[in-house]
Amino acid sequence: MSPKLEVRLVKRKGGYGLFAHTPIKTGELLVVWGGTVVHTHDLQELEVENIKIVQIEDDLYLVSDRNGPGDYINHCCDPNGGIRGTVSVVALRDIAADEEVCYDYAMTESSDYENFDCSCGAPNCRGHVTGDDWQRPDLQEHYNGYFSVYLQRKIEAWQAVQLNPLADTALATNGHL
Repeated sequence: MSPKLEVRLVKRKGGYGLFAHTPIKTGELLVVWGGTVVHTHDLQELEVENIKIVQIEDDLYLVSDRNGPGDYINHCCDPNGGIRGTVSVVALRDIAADEEVCYDYAMTESSDYENFDCSCGAPNCRGHVTGDDWQRPDLQEHYNGYFSVYLQRKIEAWQAVQLNPLADTALATNGHL
């Protein structure tokens, strides 16, 4: 976690969040997650309360090994953080001191595991976040370059199908969708 961030209580969310305690510039590295890679079928058996789980492939998740500061980054439908690579979060824009650092889970999730009613308070709040949100053209355009590597591959395959529906069978057969 960047030394410019700190964990604070967020009462309205019923937990904690990451906040900038000094200004952060666009593109700065905020968080790099670590942990253990777990297959979907093993995820059900884990005690997952208060740990970060980030989808890294269709059936694989990175589960934090401990309750570290980077685990407290929350979702927002109008985020100031975006994904670089698979496990890094960078600033999408300048972030002011005392501002909560958030990213949109649509940047990393494509499964139903993270479906939830959203109350982030952003003017563009979707109201409900699903594992299918990455398929929304408005989000694909808005977050272009800030999706996880595996989701960027899925988006490119999905867009190819939108342009050429006959490609659907080949992409699905090769496991790209």
